[in-house]
Amino acid sequence: MKTVNFFTLTGLMIVLALSLIGNSLSAQELNSNPELDEQVRNFLDENKRSWHDLNIPYVDGQILHDIIVENGYTNALEIGTSTGHSAIWIAWALSKTGGKLITIEIDEDRYNEALQNFEEAGLSEYIDARLANAHELVPELEGPFDFVFSDADKEWYTNYFKAVDPKLVVGGCFTAHNIGRSRGGTAEFYDHISSLSNYETTLNSSGNGVSISYKREE
Repeated sequence: MKTVNFFTLTGLMIVLALSLIGNSLSAQELNSNPELDEQVRNFLDENKRSWHDLNIPYVDGQILHDIIVENGYTNALEIGTSTGHSAIWIAWALSKTGGKLITIEIDEDRYNEALQNFEEAGLSEYIDARLANAHELVPELEGPFDFVFSDADKEWYTNYFKAVDPKLVVGGCFTAHNIGRSRGGTAEFYDHISSLSNYETTLNSSGNGVSISYKREE
């Protein structure tokens, strides 16, 4: 009996050690680039109060960034770039996970301003910016994606989701902006995604309302 207990205890210790090593390695997988971090942080801080023209507030950008980093997402899609505030937060997170963002904007002036902002923030290599109509492009994208942020025309949110859902991996996250039950087209979208049994949806209202939906199964 003592021999059995010894091996049992030894086995448990080995499993625990491997688990701790695995967690340590997982944490180390995040890319470290202090110079880029400082450049992005300075850019965001300097422009903190100058983002207008359909951009998200600072607090919502932080939410998106943290979701990506905490889950190690690498294949992201943004529907609605505007002038790039949200894309910068997303791409900054992806620079740490080794990923890349596809972002879509229909307005050429906003698109060009976003490109300039990406360059100044030092994140251009992590962003594939498309000047296109998202109604047409989103269904054509192959994916797969593990993170999606929807912030374009609100009445089309449900259509965007339905187009992306088959391309979103299990464990992935679909987020959407300006969500609230009294906010026009976003209410329809929120009711729809909240009703799906294979998604776990919450609403973060600390900023302008971000719905966060994790795909738990197909």
